Amino acid sequence: MDRMERPADHALTDYADRVLTWAEAVPPGRVLTYGDIAGLVGEGGPRQVGRVMATYGAAVPWWRVVRADGLPLPGQERRALEHYRAEATPLRDLVPGSPSRVDMRRARWRPAPGQPPAPAERRD
Repeated sequence: MDRMERPADHALTDYADRVLTWAEAVPPGRVLTYGDIAGLVGEGGPRQVGRVMATYGAAVPWWRVVRADGLPLPGQERRALEHYRAEATPLRDLVPGSPSRVDMRRARWRPAPGQPPAPAERRD
């Protein structure tokens, strides 16, 4: 099974819904880290957010959730790069010929404090 597919037999938990709601709220051209989302949700950590994204993330703009070093989801780099270019997400190459990564200083989204996104309507 492709990592980005959501298994049909998994029910969406409240935690997963909150993670996906934040992932959906990230504006085009901006990103949040797995740790950023864990902090915004107020529960879990980067690994738990990563697990939610791996299980259910195909339903949201998954490319806008990255590792703290700006690297996209392993195995999905090409697809993510296409999205980044289409959305004008700031990128950087550390060394010519190295994989592109998100320029975290310029692309990281900082939502307003106390302004959680409206709950999303998702079909499970």
